[in-house]
Amino acid sequence: MSFKTLAAIAGAVAILCGCAITPSVPPSTAIVAPYADSVALSGRLNVRYLKDGKQESTTVKFDWKQDAQSTDVALFDPFGSKVATISVTPQLATLNLGGNKPPMTAPSVDALSARALGWALPVAGLRGWLQGHATAADGKPWSASPANSEVTTREGWRLQYTDWQRGSSPPRPKLIDAEHPGGGDVQQMALRIVISE
Repeated sequence: MSFKTLAAIAGAVAILCGCAITPSVPPSTAIVAPYADSVALSGRLNVRYLKDGKQESTTVKFDWKQDAQSTDVALFDPFGSKVATISVTPQLATLNLGGNKPPMTAPSVDALSARALGWALPVAGLRGWLQGHATAADGKPWSASPANSEVTTREGWRLQYTDWQRGSSPPRPKLIDAEHPGGGDVQQMALRIVISE
């Protein structure tokens, strides 16, 4: 598995484009819609992380689908070619690079990504983050709004919701920045997620 492919996978469930985005006018100060088990969305993600003392980064496009029991992520290079798929269920995580390469599997996405990438992908967190929901450091549920757009999660991720889908009511996230200082299974990381309208 090439480093470029691993970097693209790293971008996959972390997050997005490094371009400047002018924030839109918040649709309201209301919190986002309630958490939904079933979600389908797409976007771009950029991940910057520290590996062996060296700063690395990659940008990919993604399609994300989840239901109550599973999460499926497809990753694409900037030209639209699929580079990997990740499927996660409560029993198994599978990474498929396509071609003649056999799929990689592990009991959890954390174990799989740690083996393939050297750090754990926050898929469980992203199920809520992409909708504007998280578990705060104090263990309480947290919901984003234009007036309350930052939180530190129980796992140590600092989330900032910096832009919202135009005309959405209740507000739906468009741009999310996530940072982790490192420690445990997570290396120092900075993620940016841009969700398509």
